[in-house]
This record gives sequence, C-alpha cells and structure tokens, in this order.
Amino acid sequence: MAVSQEPTLVATEFLDHTSAAVRAFVAEVLPAADVFTGEGADPDGDRARRNAVALYYAVRDSIPYEVYGADLTRAGLSASGVLGHGFGFCVHKSALYAAAVRAVGVPSRVYYGDVRNHLASPRLRELVGGDIFRFHSLAVVRLDGRWTKATPVFNKMLCKLYGIKPLEFDGRADSMYHPYDEQNRRHMEFLHVHGEFDDVPYDLVYQGIKAAHPRLFAGSHTTTPGSLAAEAAGAAL
Repeated sequence: MAVSQEPTLVATEFLDHTSAAVRAFVAEVLPAADVFTGEGADPDGDRARRNAVALYYAVRDSIPYEVYGADLTRAGLSASGVLGHGFGFCVHKSALYAAAVRAVGVPSRVYYGDVRNHLASPRLRELVGGDIFRFHSLAVVRLDGRWTKATPVFNKMLCKLYGIKPLEFDGRADSMYHPYDEQNRRHMEFLHVHGEFDDVPYDLVYQGIKAAHPRLFAGSHTTTPGSLAAEAAGAAL
C-alpha cells in the first residue's frame, strides 16, 4: 500500500512523530494503540477521539507549562526536543500534541494567534512588555470529519496556583481558552490569528516572539530563567 502524503499526517522536522521519543510517549499513554503506518487516518471515529483525548491530557498535565528557561532552537521546538527538555510553553506543548496524535493517525495542524492575557505575573508582564502575548499556540485536530481546536497547554497544577479553570477536551467541541478565571475575572482573549500550519513555521514563530518580547530572552534562543509556579506561590503569600 502506498505511503500517505497527506500533509496533516506526515512526520516533519518539528512534528516528528516517527522519532523514538514521540513513539515512546504515545506508547506509554496508549499501550494498546497502533502507531501510524502512513496508510491513512484511523477509520474508527470513536477510537480516534478516545486516543486524541487521552493524548491531550497527557500533554497537558505530564509536560509542565513553563515560559522561563525554554528552548526555542529548531531542535527545541520539535516534539522529540520538547520531550527531551521535559517542559515548555504553548508553542512547545502544541507541537508535541500535534505530533502525538499524528502518531495514531489523527490529522493535525498547529495554530498561532496573539492574545491578551490579563492574569500574567508582574514579572512576566514586565519581561513581555505588557499583557499581549504574540504567537500563542494551540493545535487543531480532525475528528469525525471536522477540525476541532485543542489547547493542551496549561497544566492542571499551574491552573490551580493561578486560580484558572484547566481547559478540558472531549474531542467534539473546541478547547481554545477560558475567557474568565474562577473568580470571574477576564483571563484571555484572542486579538489576532496568524493561521494554521501543517508544520511549525519556525522562522515566523521564533522571530515573531523575539521581536515582540526581546526582554524575555536570556540568550539568542533561550528564555530567561525563572518559575511561573514560584511566582504564583509568592503572590499568594
């Protein structure tokens, strides 16, 4: 059987779902799952949805969300690189999720937009230069013949520290963002959409983040050290 050339299923430089690291991650989450062979998407809609949901929660909660100390090299933004580093922020975690679902035959893309985040810590606001964050990322997956947005980004523990409801995903409705936190304060709103891509548009994303938020960087491709969890804990004291 011919290998599929569907661009939303193939392994790419960044969505490298044929790598040993991504395959091992998927196998740990879905021990009985068949990895993608290139012969077409999973025809079983219920099974595809269950797999996509299970991988969503694995990426959301087993990979800590951390803006500080993040690797924004080409290797660092690959799915295998994210697993090797062990943490990342939205651009990292969305790439990992998009790769992981491709590994089980679920088509995916990565999505980028500019957002206003009203609940950033004072230090992060200072480093970012305000409350507008450029190139916030999520993933888009095709389930039951339609494209659905999924944001496996803010892990449950960090959400608890910041008083934000963690984003859930059922494989049917978009999981994009919560506009309000648990105290009904405005949390996030999308201001501009950059688009959906079959692979991480590296130069666009890296140059866009660095140009918009130069103070966030400690080096050419690494963000400044710190801890979002520690900042949240400090604010609560």
